[in-house]
Amino acid sequence: MKHWKLAGSTAALALFAGTSAFADVTPEEVWQNWQDMSASAGQTITAASAERDGDTLVVEGVTISYDQDGTSFISTIDQIDFADNGDGSVDVTTSDSYEMSLKAPAAAEIDGAVPTDLKITLTQPDMVVTASGSVESLNYEFAGPSMTVKVEPADAAAEAQGNFEIALTDLSGKYLVEGDEAAKKVTSDFAVKTMTLTGSGKDASAKTDGTFTATVADLAGNTNGNILGAAEMADLAAALQGGFAVNGNFSHGAMTFDLAVTEDGKPTKITGGSEGGDMSFAMDATHLQFGGGGKALNLTIASADIPFPELKLGYEETAFNMLMPVGKSGAPADFAFLTKLVGFTVSDEVWGMFDPAGNLPHDPATVIIDTKGKVTMTTDLFDEAAMAALGEAPPGDLNALDVTEIKASIAGAELTGAGAFTFDNSDKTTFPGVPLPTGKLDLKLVGGNTLLDKLVAMGLITNDDAMGFKMMVAMFSNAAADKDELTSTLEFKDKGFYANGQKLQ
Repeated sequence: MKHWKLAGSTAALALFAGTSAFADVTPEEVWQNWQDMSASAGQTITAASAERDGDTLVVEGVTISYDQDGTSFISTIDQIDFADNGDGSVDVTTSDSYEMSLKAPAAAEIDGAVPTDLKITLTQPDMVVTASGSVESLNYEFAGPSMTVKVEPADAAAEAQGNFEIALTDLSGKYLVEGDEAAKKVTSDFAVKTMTLTGSGKDASAKTDGTFTATVADLAGNTNGNILGAAEMADLAAALQGGFAVNGNFSHGAMTFDLAVTEDGKPTKITGGSEGGDMSFAMDATHLQFGGGGKALNLTIASADIPFPELKLGYEETAFNMLMPVGKSGAPADFAFLTKLVGFTVSDEVWGMFDPAGNLPHDPATVIIDTKGKVTMTTDLFDEAAMAALGEAPPGDLNALDVTEIKASIAGAELTGAGAFTFDNSDKTTFPGVPLPTGKLDLKLVGGNTLLDKLVAMGLITNDDAMGFKMMVAMFSNAAADKDELTSTLEFKDKGFYANGQKLQ
C-alpha cells in the first residue's frame, strides 16, 4: 500500500475534522485531539482498534461520519499510523486514496429535484506535511505533487447522473491553529500550480447530455479567522457577537473553459478564457465585505437558438466590491460600493441586428460606479427581532457619500461625473424622509447629441422624443459653443437643490 505523510493534512482537516493539532504531543494526544475536533464540528470519528507498535500508534478501521437533518457523510480508512518522530512532532501515515459517501434529501424548493447520493474518491499521493508548535498553537507546512477529487453517483445505473473531477498539481501551503477546543484562531495560505476541472452528465428522460472542462493556473489564497464550535455557529448573530470573524483573499492566473451541451438533439457550445481574476471577503461583528474581479475575458457561444453562427463577448476588466457595516455602532462606519465593466465588446453580428448600416461607432463599452461613505448603524443587521421591529425605517443614519467616479460610454457617447455629500440627520423634513444633504455632483456628457441624432436617423427613436430629451437636459446643463459637450453641477446647499446655480427646490 502506498503511503504518504500527514501531520495535520489539509485534506483531513477539510474532510474529517475541520482543524487538528499535531505538534509537541504524543501520538495518543494527536489521535484524541482529532476525535475532539471532529466532535466540535458535529462529526463523529471512531476506530475498530488503536494500539501501540513501538513509536507508532496504529489505528485501524477508522470511520468519520456526519448525520444531520437528513444529510449524511461517511468515510472509512483501513489504517492510520501516528508515528512519534522523537523531536516533538508526529507524522500520520495513511493510504494515498480513500472513498467517502454523501447523501442528502431532494431540495424542496426546486421542482423536479432528486435526492443526492454520491461517491467521492480522494487521491493525494506523496503528500507531506511538517508540523511544529504545541497543541494550543499548531503550525505546519504542506507540499504535494498532486491531489484529485472524483465525484460520481453511487448508483451507476441511475437514469440521470453526472461525474465531476478536480485535479490539482504542485500544492503547497501553511496552516496555523491556535486556541482551545471551543474556539480556534486559524490562519492559512496555499498555492496551486494548476487546477483542472472535468465533468459530464446526462439525463436520458430529458434527452440531454453535456461535458465540461476548465483549466486554471496559479491559484493562491490566504484566510484568517476566529472559529467557534459547531453549537455556537448555529446562530450566526450570536456567533458574531461571540467573536466569530473570517477574512480571505484568493487569486488565479490564466483560465480556459469549454462547455458542450446537447438538448433534444440541439447542440450548444461555449468556449473562452481569461487572463486572471481575484476575490476577497471579510465578515465580523462590525462589517461585511465581498469583492472580486477579472481581466481579459473572451467568450464564444455557438447554438441553434441564436440567429447567427456564433456570439462573441469579451471585456478588458471587471470588478465588484461591497463594504457595509452590519453591527450597531455609536460612531460613523465605512461603506463602499464599486461596480466596473471596462472595454466590453460583442460580435458585429449583434450590432448588425439594430445597426446594419454601421452608423454607430462599435467602440468597447464601459460602465463604472465607484462610491464610498459613512453610516452610523442603529440596528444590528443580523438581529432578526430588531430588524423586524424597524418596519420601514432604515437600520442606520447616512452621514456622508463620496461619488468617486461615474463613467458610462457606448456608441461614441460618454458620461462622466464625481462629487461628495454630507447629511444632517437632525433634519428629515426639508426633503421629507431624507436627511438634509449638502454637497455637489459634477457631470459631463460628450457626444450625447450626436448619438441622439444618429438614433433618429436609424429610426430607433422619433425626432419628437429626441427633441424632448434634449430640452429636458438643457434645463440642467450648460452646452459648449464649439463641440458636442454638456456640463452640469447638481448641488444641495442652504436647504435647497440647485442645477448650475439655478434653484429648483
